[in-house]
Amino acid sequence: MKIANFDLDNNKTFIIAELSANHNGSLSLAKKTIASAARSGADAIKLQTYTADTLTINCDREYFQINQDTLWDGENLYSLYQKAYTPWEWHEELFLCAKEHGLICFSSPFDNSAVDLLETLHTPVYKIASFEITDLELIEYAASKKKPMIISTGIATQENIEDAIQACKNVGNEEIILLKCTSAYPAPFEEANLKTIQDIAMRYGVEVGFSDHTLGITAPITAVALGAKVIEKHFILDHALGGVDEPFSLDEQEFKMMIDAVRESEKLLGRVSYEITPKIEKSRTFARSLFIIEDVKAGEPLTRKNIRSIRPGFGISPKHLKEVLGKTFKDDYKAGEPLQWELLN
Repeated sequence: MKIANFDLDNNKTFIIAELSANHNGSLSLAKKTIASAARSGADAIKLQTYTADTLTINCDREYFQINQDTLWDGENLYSLYQKAYTPWEWHEELFLCAKEHGLICFSSPFDNSAVDLLETLHTPVYKIASFEITDLELIEYAASKKKPMIISTGIATQENIEDAIQACKNVGNEEIILLKCTSAYPAPFEEANLKTIQDIAMRYGVEVGFSDHTLGITAPITAVALGAKVIEKHFILDHALGGVDEPFSLDEQEFKMMIDAVRESEKLLGRVSYEITPKIEKSRTFARSLFIIEDVKAGEPLTRKNIRSIRPGFGISPKHLKEVLGKTFKDDYKAGEPLQWELLN
């Protein structure tokens, strides 16, 4: 599967810097953040395309108040989204800015009109946010554009996941990436359950990744070791700027540390191989082998007293020890001679 010019089949993890609301309402800050993400080594920058009105209604009833032990408790949904949204008139400029810095740019649409906007910008992929996984009409509409679909599973039941996959398939789109996600902000380590990454890949037969809301960089590295092909992590220019997503975001230095560790993890994972490389072959000389360990005479039998399995590995393999015991030497040999078959009668 390819996302723009990035091939997910090349054993390299697709690393997404999530801008989210970390622009704090400033286009200039958004652009500086994109440039910073590029310097960190990210492959992509992701936006969010919504307005307060496309997400909810302006209502003060208790249903619309946030009071669920989150960072945003005490906020009203409409006012929070008004503060956090990325103005639609910025999108074209941000897509161009990302391109100038060598980043793939895409977004999470939150309604069909957002998909329409992103189509005009030639987005190469769509991301469905965790809380939109039950909006099958949105998923079908985005999937109908025949772009790869990245879908977060943070609040999803297995039925929700199956429904979302089927919604994509209903419109002939099977380029699906499911992201393991814990929809808590920040997410506790003990609720990450990263072993689910392997189960998602096996159970649903799709590409799998990880959308991370934990603190630090340990979780993404672990996720890659478990098979994640996509990592999404919130990115911020400077923690001192604050913002609604700041506590679980990484700055440039932290993000680069994460990427460097992920790239090292990729090298460590490598491929299934029992190959003996030239370097390993050279090291094999330090393995054990059978050696003559005391001076012996022609016709003398081999015993555990005069031969032994020791390092280095220039003699017969130790697996033949019982086979050679009792045979006799062809000639006189000094201690320290590697035992070879041609030395034996």
